Amino acid sequence: MEPSWLDQLPRAPVTRFAPSPTGELHLGHVANAVWTWGVARAAGGTVLFRIEDHDRGRSRPQHEAQILADLAWLGLEPDGESRSLLTPGGPSPWRQSDCDADYRRAISDLRRATTVYGCSCSRARIARDTDMGQQAPGQEIRYPGSCRERGLPLGAPGVGTRAVLPDDAVAFADLRLGTQLQRPAHQSGDLMLRDAVGNWTYQFAVTVDDLRHGVTLVVRGEDLLESTGRQILLGQLLGREAPATFLHHPLIMGDSGAKLSKRDGAVSLRSLRQGGATPTQVLREAAERTQFPVELGWF
Repeated sequence: MEPSWLDQLPRAPVTRFAPSPTGELHLGHVANAVWTWGVARAAGGTVLFRIEDHDRGRSRPQHEAQILADLAWLGLEPDGESRSLLTPGGPSPWRQSDCDADYRRAISDLRRATTVYGCSCSRARIARDTDMGQQAPGQEIRYPGSCRERGLPLGAPGVGTRAVLPDDAVAFADLRLGTQLQRPAHQSGDLMLRDAVGNWTYQFAVTVDDLRHGVTLVVRGEDLLESTGRQILLGQLLGREAPATFLHHPLIMGDSGAKLSKRDGAVSLRSLRQGGATPTQVLREAAERTQFPVELGWF
C-alpha cells in the first residue's frame, strides 16, 4: 500500500544528500540516503550531493573520501555534477569549506533585510542570562539578545555573527507529519550565523546552500523538524520566493534511546562491508528500521 504523502510529492523535485565528514557513515546515514533517493526516484526527481563541512575543527578529508567510497559501494549515484566536482579534490561549489564567498554575500543580503550584529556571548553567559534552571527538559535555549545593542564589530576575534528573525509564526506542511506551526524567534531567539571561531553554522549554511543549489525538497530526520521554521524565515530574508517542501523521516535509535550515533555504538558502513554485509542487506535494514515503504524501493 502506497503512503498517503506520496500523492503530495512535488513532481521532479530537486533534493540532496548532505553528510558531514566528521566521521564515517553508519546505518543512520544510510536511512537518510534510502529516504532521499527512494522519494526522489518515486517522484522523478534529482538527488544532489553536498559535503557539509562547516565545522572545520571536526571535519576530515579522509572521511569525505570514505563517504564517496561508501556511496559507490551502496550503488547510490548522485545526479548532475555534484559528485564529479568533488571527486578530484580541490575547491568545489558542493563543499561548504570552499564557499566562504557565497556565505559572505548572503550576510550582505541579510544586512539589507534585518539586523545583523556581532555576538561574543559564551555558553556560560547564555545559560546565566536565560536562567537555564527554569528550562524544561529538552527545551531549546532561547538567546535573549544580550549583544544586540553592544555594537561589536563583525569578524573581530572572538566575535560571532547573529541575525534578528521576524517575530512571525511559520506554518508549513510536512509531508509525513502534517501541518506544523513554529515561532522561531521564540524558540531560538536571534539566530547564530557564524560562531566565535569563524565556523558558519549549520542553520545558516544549509539555508544558503539549498537556495543556491535550487533544492525544492528536503528529506531529513525527525530530529531536525524543530529547525525548519527558522530556515524558512531565513530563506525568505535571503530572497527565496517559495520554501522547499519538507519530509522528516523516522530515525534509527541506539541502545540508549537516543538517535543512533558513533558514540552510541553505531557500526561504520566500512566495518559492515568488511564483515561481509552486502549493499542490499544494509539498504533493506535501514529501510525496515525507519518504516520506509519498501514498495517504493529500488534496491
